[in-house]
Amino acid sequence: MPQYSIIIPAYNESARLGATLDRVLDHVASQHWDAEVIVINDGSQDDTAEMVRARARENPALRLVENPGNRGKGYSVRNGMLKAAGEICLFTDADLSSPIDEANKLFAAIEAGADVAIGSRWLQPDTQAQRQSLLRQFYGRTFNLILRLLLGLRFKDTQCGFKAFSRSSAQKLFSMQTIEGWGFDAELLFLADRIGLKVEEVAVVWSDAEGTRIHPLRDGLHMMAEVLTIRWNSISGKYSRGNS
Repeated sequence: MPQYSIIIPAYNESARLGATLDRVLDHVASQHWDAEVIVINDGSQDDTAEMVRARARENPALRLVENPGNRGKGYSVRNGMLKAAGEICLFTDADLSSPIDEANKLFAAIEAGADVAIGSRWLQPDTQAQRQSLLRQFYGRTFNLILRLLLGLRFKDTQCGFKAFSRSSAQKLFSMQTIEGWGFDAELLFLADRIGLKVEEVAVVWSDAEGTRIHPLRDGLHMMAEVLTIRWNSISGKYSRGNS
């Protein structure tokens, strides 16, 4: 059983995933980590899967997990987490908006007693090497306010794609997760609070990466619908039934 699992969801990422894997695997080696790196292929139509398989033949720390078609980021992260073997499991975006060496901060928080450690762009805003556009910042801050009002989430940043979980908390949370789209982060944090897990928000270096697939208005409305689903699941007792 490795000490760390690093999960990278990927959809049509062959153009930039190679450089990402180089940085991640180099960091794993430089830190002398006992770690596995898992790429979750979310039904890519490019050569993402073939590229990962080729690299995995050269590096036994790397493996590929295939989704049954294109299911979304939430499904991909859950699929990777439930297949991970590490004592601490981290997921990171394929663009490495937060450099992989920032993982040390999240791992340290888990090792100090947190059940979940979430990277934050807004806990210390000066750690942002390159910020999003003002419009995207507006949408992000508005969504954060909605999460505070509807779900009671107190965090400054719920959507940073850089989060770590102890093995036991990962098994609990991802087994309860129902949201498969972009709103899955909010659901996980809501569930963590609901079952009494300790969540630590950690300031991380972050840079806005080109090529993001999130459309602020379209996906923002979809995420809003997912937040309402989370609220309804809680009111209707769905989470209680799923956790029984």
